[in-house]
Amino acid sequence: MTENKKYSALFEEFPPITTEQWEAQINKDLKGADYDKKLIWKTIEGFDMRPYYRFEDLKPINYLDTTPGEFPFSRGIHKSGNDWYIRQNIEVENPVDANKKALDVLMKGATSIGFRISKKVEVDEKFLTRLIQGIDLDSIELNFITGYQALPILDFLLKQKGLHEGSVDFAPLGRLTITGNFCKSADHSYSRAKELIQKASGSKLKVLSVHGDNFRNAGSSLVHELAFSLAIGAEYLNELTNRGLTVDEIAGRMKFHFCIGSNYFMEIAKLRAARYLWAKIVDSFGVKDKAKAKMHVHSTTSNWNKTLYDPYVNMLRTTTEAMSAIIAGTNSLTIEPFNKAFETPTEFSERIARNQQNLLKEESYLDKVNDPAGGSYYIENMTASIIDEAWKLFLEVDEKGGYLEAFKQGFVQGKIKESSQKRDMAIAHRREILLGTNQYPNFTEALEKDLPEKIFEHHDYSVEKRIAEPLQPYRGAQAFELLRYTTDQFSKNNPRPLAYMIPMGNLNMRKARAQFACNFFACAGFEVVDNNGFDTVEEGIAAAKKAKANIVVVCSSDDEYATLVPEINKQIGKDAILVVAGAPACMEELKAQGIENFIHVKVNVLEELKRYQGIVCC
Repeated sequence: MTENKKYSALFEEFPPITTEQWEAQINKDLKGADYDKKLIWKTIEGFDMRPYYRFEDLKPINYLDTTPGEFPFSRGIHKSGNDWYIRQNIEVENPVDANKKALDVLMKGATSIGFRISKKVEVDEKFLTRLIQGIDLDSIELNFITGYQALPILDFLLKQKGLHEGSVDFAPLGRLTITGNFCKSADHSYSRAKELIQKASGSKLKVLSVHGDNFRNAGSSLVHELAFSLAIGAEYLNELTNRGLTVDEIAGRMKFHFCIGSNYFMEIAKLRAARYLWAKIVDSFGVKDKAKAKMHVHSTTSNWNKTLYDPYVNMLRTTTEAMSAIIAGTNSLTIEPFNKAFETPTEFSERIARNQQNLLKEESYLDKVNDPAGGSYYIENMTASIIDEAWKLFLEVDEKGGYLEAFKQGFVQGKIKESSQKRDMAIAHRREILLGTNQYPNFTEALEKDLPEKIFEHHDYSVEKRIAEPLQPYRGAQAFELLRYTTDQFSKNNPRPLAYMIPMGNLNMRKARAQFACNFFACAGFEVVDNNGFDTVEEGIAAAKKAKANIVVVCSSDDEYATLVPEINKQIGKDAILVVAGAPACMEELKAQGIENFIHVKVNVLEELKRYQGIVCC
């Protein structure tokens, strides 16, 4: 039998299954349960995702007949390979120290440097010469994160021989977004942007930046980040073409900065959608060279989902985020050190961040495969959905007169506040999990050192004079972290609050509910004590009193709660707070007997823990 006949025989044994057959089997397995509630993912981005997709679902998508490197670039900007720059940012106050660090990290795997110039420093040619001394400019990407000093830095860079690629991060609408105002005025900023673009002509330098990361780190959805970034980009095109530049001149000098979160497949789809939409926008302005419509993307791992407690989990988060950006075809990538949220990054944390990218490149070969997500039914449909939703929002901004007018009217801020509130509630109710913070905390972890209050606050980068309300970056974990940190501080001079489990009755139910309750109270930094089980109420109460428990948690089955809980409540009296693990059918009857505290999957974990903390940490 030939190989072809073998394969034919194999397919005869496994005939094609139609979508109707799949759906019939799924509904049968659901046994009457609601299909939408069980299997449809209602994303915060505003569209639904089905549990599976098939080849037939690709038919409505109109950009799949292109190859990587072709307009509209949804499949990437490279015709072969998928290489990217490994970027590390360096804070610059002293040029000698910053130069020494840059040379060191370039020897250890970085291929791109981002010099973040301190506002305290006035740069000049001598300063910049010392800063880049010894750096091989023709083999790396060199970037400067600065604002009003962009012009002298660009003048200096254009004099350097062999400069390969790089950027000067001039972002007037980005500054407006996080401060509420321009440095001087909108007209001055656009005039400066025009001057930068004209001077950079003939070089490979990007001089005008769009910062989508500002939106994501303020709690926006992924669609908001994309739509508002595109709106900023379109605003630059409008304003600068009105000032005499061509769209080819402008688009070729722009760089988009995106934040990459932990929604793995969604982030891949986002960057693919971003390139598609930007190419269409630039094309609508009449670009002559379609290559200028390529979106140049720098990606940075998200700050929003990083945590202070159990910080090594941040390494896992940044690894999957990096993979999303790379698979999607980012041009360059910064992985933020795992401890950046709460302290100055150390040599160790920076080395880990670099090596995460080196491993993905040298051992996983993610730089070798062109458009690795291409053809995935799931990702292609997700990309199409993001395109649709982002475009709708982009058009809303356009109808309000563009990004600047929409921001001054508070439209942008309103959308992001709405999104951030939803995300905060999802964390409070554990619909969005921050491992080690609002679920599965490290029971033995405690912060002994004092931390500045700003770690737990929204970061207001605004200036005194505002033309609009600025966005305020924050981390989603901050409310839970403040809760736990308050317990840690209280426990320096007092016994740590103790939640004591009294498991009784049905073995499976008591174990499950005791584990749930232990995780619940440990999220507030309380000490938790679990037990194998007690035979009598008297035995459990005696053990809890001996342990000097502040909180006693009854863990049993619904059927047994009706008799167990009133008896435990009677014996514990006012010696401890009585809590019932679960939402039993007899809850209302128990409440009628004065039993008020119930913890279960539907409660607002954050608010409940605040309430208990207010009682036991006073």
